[in-house]
Amino acid sequence: MNMHNPPHPGEFITGVYLEPNDISGRELARKLGAVASTLSRVLNGGSRISPEMALRLSKALGRSPESWLAMQDAHELWVARQHVDLKNVRRLELVV
Repeated sequence: MNMHNPPHPGEFITGVYLEPNDISGRELARKLGAVASTLSRVLNGGSRISPEMALRLSKALGRSPESWLAMQDAHELWVARQHVDLKNVRRLELVV
């Protein structure tokens, strides 16, 4: 089942963890042992969550590292579906 416009993980982190708990991105960056500007790019949707960041988020916020990466992939796939033209792509006939 496809999600409709899944959020970027940064948007999710901000809405679910930071804003309700009055925590700044800078404070979360310190807890993650990450550079504040790196985390800021993730929170603003300008950067993707790397496997390393997924491990850090998992330890600091919970959820599995795989779930953080799956959220990133779901968002990127949804964005790609909005822009990629598949009209000229044809199925390759394979002999099995």
